[in-house]
Amino acid sequence: MHMCKFFTNFAAIMCKTDAVYRIFAFLKHLFTAWNTTGEGIHSPYLFELVRFVLRDENAYYCFADIERRRQMLLDCKDELNVVDFGSAGSPEGLHLKRSVCDIAKHHLESPKVGQALFRLVNFIGAHEKRPLEILELGTSLGITTAYLAAVDSKNRVTTLEGSGEVLKVAQGVWRILKLENIEGHEGAIDNTLFQCARERLDVAYVDANHTFDATMRYVNYLLPRMNEKGVIVVDDIHHSPEMERAWKALKEDKQVTTSMDLYHVGLLFVDKHYLKRHYTILL
Repeated sequence: MHMCKFFTNFAAIMCKTDAVYRIFAFLKHLFTAWNTTGEGIHSPYLFELVRFVLRDENAYYCFADIERRRQMLLDCKDELNVVDFGSAGSPEGLHLKRSVCDIAKHHLESPKVGQALFRLVNFIGAHEKRPLEILELGTSLGITTAYLAAVDSKNRVTTLEGSGEVLKVAQGVWRILKLENIEGHEGAIDNTLFQCARERLDVAYVDANHTFDATMRYVNYLLPRMNEKGVIVVDDIHHSPEMERAWKALKEDKQVTTSMDLYHVGLLFVDKHYLKRHYTILL
């Protein structure tokens, strides 16, 4: 408890940039995570999720193919006309040119997180024994989408991307990987989310506008639409003080029964059978 308070106070003093903030946020996470192998988790379902799914390091059949696509994107110097709605603060978005390799370097989720999402979807599908409804906010170049979709061709993945040219590159990735269960939508997520989100969802991955207001708006819209065993995955919860504040507010929300901080992402569960608990886990 004292260690946690020390890092919180020290980070508040020292953090003058988001990059420095993330360093101290990681150190705090590293020294305070204690549920890593399921310690203190009373729900058998969640214990199994942490102990045998999140800690699983085995490579699944599709991982190598997806990572080869990632490397191709990292090597691609083609320029795209990108529309960035998250940074612009206006309905028209910010228009700029960016290379595919630059987008891949700075915006693709890491293999560790992508593969953890694959295992999470696989775990939920095995328990539910039916096709899942999956929603992704923020497609980028489609690598994380591929991990979400590759689990089972019967699952339906809806993904939302603000920039049309970026979405076209992602669609090319999915064609190469023969993933036909993905439905991509172009446009500002503040519009497409309310038009395209299914009434009931099993997994929602939020990796879009990394601001407090947008994150709260998106997750609050999604929470009542989650199935009982559904989970909302919020990306970059320690990316900045603003995202940290959003994460703290979300895990205290009355609709959230259990939350898990994996540092890179946070998991929000809505099953009313769970006790109100928060776990900190090293991924």
